[in-house]
Amino acid sequence: MKIVAIDHVQLAMPAGEETAAQAFYEGLLGLPRVPKPPHLEARGGCWFESDTVKIHLGVEQPTDGPFHPACKAHPALLVSDLPALVERLRAAGVPVRDDDPLEGYDRVYVDDPFGNRIELMEPLGA
Repeated sequence: MKIVAIDHVQLAMPAGEETAAQAFYEGLLGLPRVPKPPHLEARGGCWFESDTVKIHLGVEQPTDGPFHPACKAHPALLVSDLPALVERLRAAGVPVRDDDPLEGYDRVYVDDPFGNRIELMEPLGA
């Protein structure tokens, strides 16, 4: 037995914010929104999937106060043309944060509309 791949990453979002999720994940990052299975649609949230990347956003109903995003835990997405993506994000008003170098990659961090941290990475020389 061995683990062979990650099927998808799920991040949390507050209820009723599907439009903001779609504007960020589909509009800025270019991940198409796909329909959720009907029996899961009633829970809220939304799914974004390409041939190689699947990010699912599920509604989290906090029991101890306001919604809390994942500020340290994060998916790292491999991208092509990181400078163009950074320019598009900044033009949309999304703060982009540089970090310490990681051998073999250019990389930055952004937050989705709910405060979930996303790492964007491009292999050097790609």
